[in-house]
Amino acid sequence: MSAQSPNTQSVKIVTADPSAIGLFGLAIVTLVASSQKLEITTGLSYCIPWAIFLGAFAQLFASIQDAKHNNTFGMTAFGAYAFFWFGMAASWLIKLGVFGTALAEGVDPKQLGFVFLGYLVFTLFMTLGAVEANRVLLVIFALIDFLFLGLTMDSFGVAAEFFHKLAACSELAIGIVSLYGCGASVLNAHFGRQFLPVGAPLGIFKK
Repeated sequence: MSAQSPNTQSVKIVTADPSAIGLFGLAIVTLVASSQKLEITTGLSYCIPWAIFLGAFAQLFASIQDAKHNNTFGMTAFGAYAFFWFGMAASWLIKLGVFGTALAEGVDPKQLGFVFLGYLVFTLFMTLGAVEANRVLLVIFALIDFLFLGLTMDSFGVAAEFFHKLAACSELAIGIVSLYGCGASVLNAHFGRQFLPVGAPLGIFKK
């Protein structure tokens, strides 16, 4: 009796691009946070839930989904910024005294300055990657560079008023551009064509 090869069947699992929900989360949290920095709104109480659920969880979800796409760049970017917003929400809760007066009274803004400095260096690397993604992402990452530059200098007390304003304006711009990026990601996929342009990669590092 001749040996027979077993039948094999390939199964392809298709998952949606998570960029839209990640960019939406980034957009909403930066819009509300920038409104506080620009003194359009006051206090941090209503910033905290949006930092947790949109800035953190939405981007964490996008990060996990990008990992399934084998997208190291997207996974790392969304994941890193998701945990940033978890950290910021917890820092605001400490500042507001939710975890007790001892923690609130022991706050040193320079410690956050080192966090912001680390994220600035990280974002500079990611900006190089965005050069070969699309121009909307490149603009977003460039604005995030300015945001962390402003936050870092403000936390260390270097020209604090100027850099606070730089951070606030950059954060507002991030929200606006991220909303556009979200819309482009959804509609381009939905219509199966470039409905809203995002710009081609610059082709500097990849030919």
